[in-house]
Amino acid sequence: MSGHSKWHTIKHKKGAADAKRGKIFTRIIKELTVAARAGGGDADSNPRLRTIVAEAKAVNMPADNIKRAIQRGTGELPGVSYEEIMYEGYGPGGAAIIIETLTDNKNRTVGELRHLLSKFGGNLAAENSVAWMFHKKGYIVVDKAKANEDALMAAALDAGADDLRDDEDSWEVLSAPDAFQQVLDAVKALGIEPGAAEVAMLPQNYVKLEGKPAQQMVKLIDQLEEHEDTKKVWSNADIEEKEIEASLA
Repeated sequence: MSGHSKWHTIKHKKGAADAKRGKIFTRIIKELTVAARAGGGDADSNPRLRTIVAEAKAVNMPADNIKRAIQRGTGELPGVSYEEIMYEGYGPGGAAIIIETLTDNKNRTVGELRHLLSKFGGNLAAENSVAWMFHKKGYIVVDKAKANEDALMAAALDAGADDLRDDEDSWEVLSAPDAFQQVLDAVKALGIEPGAAEVAMLPQNYVKLEGKPAQQMVKLIDQLEEHEDTKKVWSNADIEEKEIEASLA
């Protein structure tokens, strides 16, 4: 199993807990506002907004909440203005970390993220210090039990995907970021609900972590993802299942 999939194991294990805490609602509201501000409030003509609206509906966000968030983005309603900022750093064992944020106070955000990183033996880094280690890609994961390989490959490639990768019990569909929505629509048109679907920062290489550094890394990511301004966290850490289980125990 690839390092990236092991990393996603952490994200999937924590997904249910994040949803229970309600943090996902806060993040989606911010994303709806930013997407509407950038590309307009019509989801049919704004692919980014359409993706986030679908995510909001998938977690049963009330329609009124979705509407108000979009109206704040278009300026129809007053509201806080959020800024998208990407921070880079290193965690335990020298693994690279990228933290995507949506914030209304970047000074507060950078200070708090710096504190979290140092708490676990990491540090913030200068711009482009680690970003070059990652490729920005549309990333869709499909359980093999849900899809025929030939049909999935044909639909994905016709829609603009770059590659279909075999990752043991799942298929990974990769595309350029601007082709992500078309590819996702094509996959869903086959009657498939992906296990994961996002524009991701995929590592070119991985840093193997074991023992204390691995467990510290999992705890660090947990803390970073719980931060109110965090949108996404990416890392090139390759962490075994046993270390994930030990850190979450």
